[in-house]
Order: sequence, then C-alpha cells, then structure tokens
Amino acid sequence: MASEKLTQLKVQKSKPGMRGDGGGLWLKTTDNGSRSWILRFRFAGKERWMGLGGFPDVGLREAREAAKVARNKVRQQINPLEERRSLRTSLQAEQAASQTFDQCVAQYIEAHRTGWKNAKHADQWLNTLTAYASPVIGSLPVDRVDLPHILKILEPIWTTKTETASRVRGRIESVLDWAKVRKLRTGENPACWKGHLDQLLPARSKVAKVEHHAALPYRDMPAFMTQLRQQLGTGARALEFAILTATRSGEVRGATWSEIDLETACWTIPQERMKAGREHLIPLSLPALALLKNLKKTRSADNDLVFASVKGGKALSNMTLTAVLKRMGLGDITAHGFRSSFRDWAGETTAFPREVIEHALAHQLKDKAEAAYQRGSLFEKRRGLMQSWANHCDSDKLAK
Repeated sequence: MASEKLTQLKVQKSKPGMRGDGGGLWLKTTDNGSRSWILRFRFAGKERWMGLGGFPDVGLREAREAAKVARNKVRQQINPLEERRSLRTSLQAEQAASQTFDQCVAQYIEAHRTGWKNAKHADQWLNTLTAYASPVIGSLPVDRVDLPHILKILEPIWTTKTETASRVRGRIESVLDWAKVRKLRTGENPACWKGHLDQLLPARSKVAKVEHHAALPYRDMPAFMTQLRQQLGTGARALEFAILTATRSGEVRGATWSEIDLETACWTIPQERMKAGREHLIPLSLPALALLKNLKKTRSADNDLVFASVKGGKALSNMTLTAVLKRMGLGDITAHGFRSSFRDWAGETTAFPREVIEHALAHQLKDKAEAAYQRGSLFEKRRGLMQSWANHCDSDKLAK
C-alpha cells in the first residue's frame, strides 16, 4: 500500500533527497543527514507544502497522523497552513498580553542600557520601580495597568517623597509607552502627567521643598581657604581644587593628568564625565596651577589620577571631601555648595556677564541661540573670572 512505503528502518537509513510515503507525505533528508516531514496538498487550485516537524522528534506514525488530520481539513475547505498561522498569531498575542509589568521593566532596561551614560542608571531604574511599583503592579499583566493602580503607587509618597514619586511616575510612563509600541497594551498611558495626572495630583513645585546644597557665604571664603590649606591629605587638595575651579566633586575626583595641560593652563573634562554630556574646558588660575604643579612632583608614574587615594591608588570616594569639611568643624556645609558660593560672589560683586558665569559652572543656557553663539567665545573671559575668584579666595593671604 502507498501508506506503507516507508518503514522505521527506511526512515533511519534514508539518503539525501525526498522519499514519499503516500497521501502527499514526504520525508526530506538533507546532505548533513537531518530529516523532516513535509505534506504536499492542493488548496484552491494551488499546490502547497506544509512542514510537519523533524525526525526523530516526530516519528513515522506521528507524521502519518498529522498528515491525515491536515488532509481532512482540506476536504472541509480549511487551509491547514492558514489555520496554523492564525493559531500561532493568537498564541503570540496571548503570550504578549500575559507579560507582567515587571517583565516589561526588565526588557525596557535591557533595551536602553547601552544608551544610558551612567552605568548606575539601570540600577536606579530597577531599584525605584521594584520598591514602589512592583508591590502594586509587578505581577499584573501590563495591558491591565490602569489609573487606579498608578494612584495607589503615587498617592502615599507624592507629598512626602515628591522627587522620588516624580521619578517613579516618569519611569512607569516610559515602560508603559514601550509596552504600547511593542503591541503589549493599547489605549492611553495612565501614568502620563500633562492633561491627566496633573488634574489629580498637585504639582511638584507646590509640595516639594526645594533643598539647596548648604553653602559657605562667599564673604567667608578667604578665611576658610586659609584654614583649608592647613589641612593635610589628598582630600583637602581635591576640595581646594574643586573650589578654585568651581567644579563638581565627581569631576575633580575623576580628574586625570592626561586631561590637564599645564602649559596652556587648561583642564579639559571629557563629555562622558560631565553632567550635561558635553566636553568642558576650564581655564586654570595661578593658585590652581600651583596646586597641580606641587602634586605632580609626587605623582606616581603608573597612575594617571590627579587625586588618587593613598590606599590602592584609586579615585577618592564621594565622602572624602565631606570628611575634610567635618574635620574642619563644617559638617553642615557640602562640597557642592561651594559652586553656590562662587555663583553668589560672581553675580553680586563682579561685572562679569551672566553667560560667562553660567559657562564657568558648565550650566546650559536656556536660550539655545545664545548658547550656540557663546560656546566658543568665552574662554578668555572665563579665565579672567576664575583668576578673580582665586584672588578673592586668597585675599586673606594677599593682604598679609
């Protein structure tokens, strides 16, 4: 009989090519010895080929049974190929719809990880969403996340942890937008702010207390700098350099000798270490240059860090500069606050234009046209500004 053309032994020993079993069932054997079942049939006047699986996962008996089921469908005017595609699409949609919010968070973070400048960004995303969103919607299918869930997450922390709550809201919104683009949900985003949650929750500015970094009054800077220069250690020198350059703690702690040109008195911070993501050139005042030249005398030849820790030669920790201030009895002052001291001094006691001062702080000007015009033309003006700041900080010493 045609249906008995193949046997288990013939299947196992089949050579490359096509062997028929009857009823449109064929065994295809490739040159590398792999075998698969194919059903040949006609539907709507056209010849069709339908895969039934590979051998040995699908044995001879199973292949014949699958072929029989498919032939019965053809007799009922059902295209088994189209039916299979429809079933596969429905299954994929069902699986997609069952993806939980936590699963979408993981996929979103993985998709964006390489585009985030800071490696810690992914951890921050995961930690905040795990702490605040996951207990409410983590195991919920992402297509079922709705406004009541969002309010349940945000309302308890909106007035007490406003900054955190705002970040959580924004991150939920991003994940849900991602899920919508991936066809995992439809409809409006229940976490969007404008025209939606802004009607239900007070604006951040209405409830959040603006916390400024505690700053030393600029009038006290001369006496403070005298006291600071009496402090020993790399941390004290790093803090002194941060003050003289009006830079952030992290920018100073990561400074390398390859970034510094002592001949032109310029420090170039690469974009990957800048908050704004743009390269920043800093003109070095005479005291800042003198500090660097003294440090270079004791520089380790195999370490490019300007302010390397004594133990291990690694970058200073983010608490090192704070520890210096605590030793000086100024634990209520922050290292970052000296940027505010500089800004207050420059704005209240000098005639330097606002854009020069803002550039010195690496702040992005709100007016993009102004920013583009000024970007390359203020370096020498900033050099004068930074020298004037150094003179102010040294005024106690200069007066003696």
